[in-house]
Order: sequence, then C-alpha cells, then structure tokens
Amino acid sequence: MVTALYTGTFDPLTNGHADVIRQASRMCGKLVVAIGVHPGKQPMFDAAARADLIRASAASLIEKSCKLEVVTFVGLAVNAAREHGATLMVRGLRDGTDFDYEMQMAGMNGAMAPDVTTVFLPSSPQLRHITGTLVRQIAAMGGDVSGFVPAPVAQALAKRFAR
Repeated sequence: MVTALYTGTFDPLTNGHADVIRQASRMCGKLVVAIGVHPGKQPMFDAAARADLIRASAASLIEKSCKLEVVTFVGLAVNAAREHGATLMVRGLRDGTDFDYEMQMAGMNGAMAPDVTTVFLPSSPQLRHITGTLVRQIAAMGGDVSGFVPAPVAQALAKRFAR
C-alpha cells in the first residue's frame, strides 16, 4: 500500500486544498494530511480545529480505497513523511510561481530523503485563484467565502467573524 503525505498549514482549508486531497486519494492507499505547526505563528484556527475541519471536509472527497489520516507535525516535512511511512509527498500547484518554489523544495527534500518522491498535482483551473490568505481577508471583512472553501470551513469562518 502506497502512503502519501500532503503537508500545509491549511489555515483555512480551501477548495484548492480539497481538490489536491481528492486527486491524491486516487494515487495511494493511505493519505496523511499533515498540518504544519510553527510555534512562532498565530494561526486563525488552532491545529485541532484545522484537523477537524479537514476530516469533515475531506470525508466525501476521499476514494473509498484510500484511508485518510490527519496529523500535525513540527519541523521538516521529510521527517514527517518518514515518521508516517510515506513514500510520496504530494504538493499542489496553482501557477508557475508555485512550480518554481516547489521545484526547489522537491530538490532539497530529495537530497535529504531520496526514498520519498515528490508528486505535483495541478489545481483545477476554476480553483487556481484561491489562496488561504485571500480567504482569511475576505472572511474578516464580512465577505462570502462559500465559493472558495468547503461548507464546514465556511461555517467555521462565519462563526469566527460573526458581528
């Protein structure tokens, strides 16, 4: 069984992230979505809330043959991959800027962990413009983000920014 690791901050989970989760679940028997926790950063949702939102949002996206696991990690993604037995690291791409950055990361990760292969998955064209930063900004200003995030995330954002 192939295990894949998909890392990110997922603050919040967007439809772009959900699209990558859906695509990745077709490639592996187990998909580990790993939430990066950085002690110096103040995320909008804590790691436990983000994990709950990922589980609630991804349940309908995952192929039946794929097991979903949501975890947190601190430190290097390659270490998280090894810890969870992943041989694939999944990375989503929106555009050429993402590609340039992700190629550098894949090269460094490959040098540190040659047994872990990075796989790039392109976002669906209708989702490429979505970023977590813009979603947070729109939600904070009272805008409707339901077209950019899964329903459980939209509900959590509406609750957080209720006036």
